[in-house]
Amino acid sequence: MIRRLVLVASWSAVAACSQRGIVPKPAAVGDSADQVMGNMQTSITDDDVRVLDLQADTARVYQARQVADLEMVKVIFYDKDGNKTSTVTSKSGQYTIRDKSLDLRGDVVAVTPAGKVLHTEHLVYDRIANQVRSDVPFTFTAPEGNGSGASFESDPDFKNIITSRPKGGAKGKGFALPGQDARTSAAIGSTPKLALPQ
Repeated sequence: MIRRLVLVASWSAVAACSQRGIVPKPAAVGDSADQVMGNMQTSITDDDVRVLDLQADTARVYQARQVADLEMVKVIFYDKDGNKTSTVTSKSGQYTIRDKSLDLRGDVVAVTPAGKVLHTEHLVYDRIANQVRSDVPFTFTAPEGNGSGASFESDPDFKNIITSRPKGGAKGKGFALPGQDARTSAAIGSTPKLALPQ
């Protein structure tokens, strides 16, 4: 009798909720994560030399896939002497735990200590190749000039960029491609390589 009353009461509660228009809240996107961390920070090293620092406001770790989904990401790259070479921020990203690679998306901005700034919507860091690349358009500004391109590959220092369909100019003298004299390179058309000003 008591069991029957409990069941009747439960069904009455469900009926009351549906009559009032109350709908159960769906599971959040990150609910299936094995671990959720706030203010996540980690460093990646190579033979005890720090390669980068990774920070994120939120990290959702999925052990089976060996990935972490990140929100509000900041990556600081270092050279072999421990000097900071660039800082990259993005709205979101994914960190692959096995190979320590990063896939950053949404308002990706890379800044170097020399004042070079690169903007794109997608940037991949390949730890094995020690390379950053983007398969979407980018723009950059530097004290010596600015430019853009359809895609690029670079070292994490953003000193040597190989790009498709580059455009740009340096202040007062055009923009020199590798192997060119700056005086003869007034504009860049569709040339496969572009080096940022040093």
